[in-house]
Amino acid sequence: MAALRELADRTPASRERYVDLLRAGAIITVVVGHWLISGVGYDQQGRPTGHSALDELTWAYPITWVVQVMPMVFIVGGYANAASLTSHRRRGSTGGAWLLDRTGRLVRPTTALFVVLVVVALVGQAVGVDPALARMGVWVASIPLWFLAAYLAVVLATPPMYGLHRRYGWRVLAVLVVLVALGDAARLRGVAGLGAGNFVFGWLAIHQVGFAWYDGRLRFSARTGVPLLCGGLAALLLLTLVGPYSVSMIDVAGQRLQNASPPTLGLLAVATFQLGIVILFHDRAERWLRRTRPWRGVVAVNAVIFTLFLWHLSAVVLVAGVLSALHLLPTPAVGSTAWWLWRLPWLLLLVVALAPLMAIFSRIELRRGSRVVNTGRWLARAVTDARVLVPLTVVAFLAVIAGLLGNSVAPRSGSYLLGMPTFAFITYVAGAGVLRVLRDAHDTGPPQ
Repeated sequence: MAALRELADRTPASRERYVDLLRAGAIITVVVGHWLISGVGYDQQGRPTGHSALDELTWAYPITWVVQVMPMVFIVGGYANAASLTSHRRRGSTGGAWLLDRTGRLVRPTTALFVVLVVVALVGQAVGVDPALARMGVWVASIPLWFLAAYLAVVLATPPMYGLHRRYGWRVLAVLVVLVALGDAARLRGVAGLGAGNFVFGWLAIHQVGFAWYDGRLRFSARTGVPLLCGGLAALLLLTLVGPYSVSMIDVAGQRLQNASPPTLGLLAVATFQLGIVILFHDRAERWLRRTRPWRGVVAVNAVIFTLFLWHLSAVVLVAGVLSALHLLPTPAVGSTAWWLWRLPWLLLLVVALAPLMAIFSRIELRRGSRVVNTGRWLARAVTDARVLVPLTVVAFLAVIAGLLGNSVAPRSGSYLLGMPTFAFITYVAGAGVLRVLRDAHDTGPPQ
């Protein structure tokens, strides 16, 4: 805690503290939201299973316009990535070196989750746990990884996309929005494959807004915030109440056009609406964050925020599994009085279950720059050459993304020895391992 207080107290006056507050607030919203809408029950074979309570709570769909905060995470990420890339380049570093540095905090904690889930699945099946139940547990616990796959993709694209932004400004965003619209049209016509590009174009468009925030093209004033808020809200109403888009901005079963996977014009409208609100509160929030206690709290939360995000659904699996084994798992109908009364003790149990996970695994996120691989002089020399570093880094990035996606898109009801497709696990571990070796070699630097 003393180190965190020192870090907070040494924050330069030029830092945009609002970015850190938004990141922390958005991830906490995701965690609490996932916990609240967790629907737990039993399947026809009597095995514990889970689903989103939003499937039944149709009246809550408009609330998702506020609590679907992934667009804000990507906007904040765009700001942070632009700032970090610029800082690296001012120090004479390359885009490849920046990519390696960026993976450290993201991939290390994720690898821990991946490995733990596989070990638990193997041990569980060895002692007689149904393989289908093991897969369900791994699938639920790894739901956050779909976001990481998308975020790593936009991180990988940041050097060229930021270069385009610096040259063409808002025109890059306009092109991406048009591509999202074309993808939506293809999906509405039943050609889902042609709309798959929105997994990239949609998140890139939102991420691009963060670049504009960083370089000052996005003005923080009421003259900007009010039109964005009103325009985004008007677009939402037209797209969802008149147009064919789902009212819910969180994917629910049975919708003609899901808004989050892949992103649609509806989600871009939510991003616009939320951005307007963020702009209007900017100055007030920055003044509040100049106070010592609020800023120290934000710094402390951000220090472990990714660990919180990665492990919060593992707490759901843990609590549901223990209660089920003890025959104490309540399964009231979603939306019933009993279900709502169960929300408070449910949340408290999840906090208790998450606490030891945070204590154990937050150390990985807090650790910086530790070398575990003796890479050798030849590799240290090689990775200083961009012709070697950049291709290897990109291939390893793509392997990590492919591994994450391979697990996320696999059926949740399948039967897998590792609790996930073996190919997905091997691909991820190979990519993460290469990134680790490259980081260590680059940190070592060329021999003198």
